[in-house]
Amino acid sequence: MKNITKIGAVSALSLVIGASAAFAENIKIAFIDPLSGPFASTGTNGLHQFQFAADYMINQKGGVLGGTEFEVLGFDNKISPKESLIQLQVAIDQGVRYIVQGNSSGVANALTEAVDKHNRRNPDSRVLFLNYAAVDPALTNDKCNFWHFRFDANADIKMDAMTDVMAADEDLKKVYIIGQDYSFGKAVSAAANKFLSEKRPDIEIVGDELHPIGKVKDFTPYSRKIVASGAQAVITGNWGADMLGLGKSIVENGYTGPIYTYYAAGSGITAAFGESGKGVIRLVSEGQINPPASDEAAAYYNAFKEKYPDGNIDQSRISNTIGMLAQAIEAAGTADDVVKVAYELEGMTYDTIWGGQIMMRENDHQAIQDMHINEHTNEGVTFPYDGSEYGVVSIAKVEMASADSASTCEMKRP
Repeated sequence: MKNITKIGAVSALSLVIGASAAFAENIKIAFIDPLSGPFASTGTNGLHQFQFAADYMINQKGGVLGGTEFEVLGFDNKISPKESLIQLQVAIDQGVRYIVQGNSSGVANALTEAVDKHNRRNPDSRVLFLNYAAVDPALTNDKCNFWHFRFDANADIKMDAMTDVMAADEDLKKVYIIGQDYSFGKAVSAAANKFLSEKRPDIEIVGDELHPIGKVKDFTPYSRKIVASGAQAVITGNWGADMLGLGKSIVENGYTGPIYTYYAAGSGITAAFGESGKGVIRLVSEGQINPPASDEAAAYYNAFKEKYPDGNIDQSRISNTIGMLAQAIEAAGTADDVVKVAYELEGMTYDTIWGGQIMMRENDHQAIQDMHINEHTNEGVTFPYDGSEYGVVSIAKVEMASADSASTCEMKRP
């Protein structure tokens, strides 16, 4: 019996070693975003979108480099820059070479500096930071570095597209700007003031303020000021619970004009707004969800909903990030040498299933793509959000938005 037990133990050990070896061959991608706290629903849905994209687009089609699969690992940063740096090191220690993050530009600023420092000190374990949603313009301007790539349009690019639509409304005379008190909120305010003054100097900014991020429980005082100002349009970069709280409060306090937003869809927000958000909530985004841009996009969305019935594809840039990374790895012929992968990403053009083409600008690693202005509605919605009848429908498009915009990036390459 002792001999049998010993043989069984050796066999089991062999299986574990074999499984570990197979696991180690995967290309690991660390998702560092909030998976707990007030923004947990946003982070969890994002993680599911990344895991689905990796499986559906890459693994089910044979992987990359002759069969290597992508593996997306979730790391909860609790929306804290300090915690994000801890999770970054944990991920690197686990052999991760690709980091994805998007919720909070404050976190992104901390990560990009840490990645740059790590790569200078540790040339044998360099990592790439694939930013899918943190849109502080500084990240591809004064704070740019070779290891950071942004797959979302930055706050200035989005505001440029959004104010094109606003400027075309000749009746619009008063605008109120409100946002979260951190780098992104400040960037939204600066961009709104800049573009509105250039395109419609007759428009009056009747309010411009910031509030603590993730800490306001009752937005009534802010909403009452907005209504009292006589604003005919509101601009906000709020996201997560802050977007829902602010938007609901504004509407409930009697405001009926459009609210131009960056992140007012999915993660429970669309269902919560429901009828109250119809014709009021407007969202600037990349990619076209409704109507679907292609049969491939429709099939992708249906497959995602089958796996995650309560989830939403509210960030089409996530699948773009996975697709472009795979394309770069194939072209580089390696996933381990991230310098080669980075050089393949630079200047890359990519045909997205969500309509149009994406170009990763070489000089600053900023993705250039079509921008859509969407409206919250239950009419003409093929793919609603949050299990509701409501979704967002594209009402305007700016092709390859801000393709010729200037950048102050002075990138040092290895």
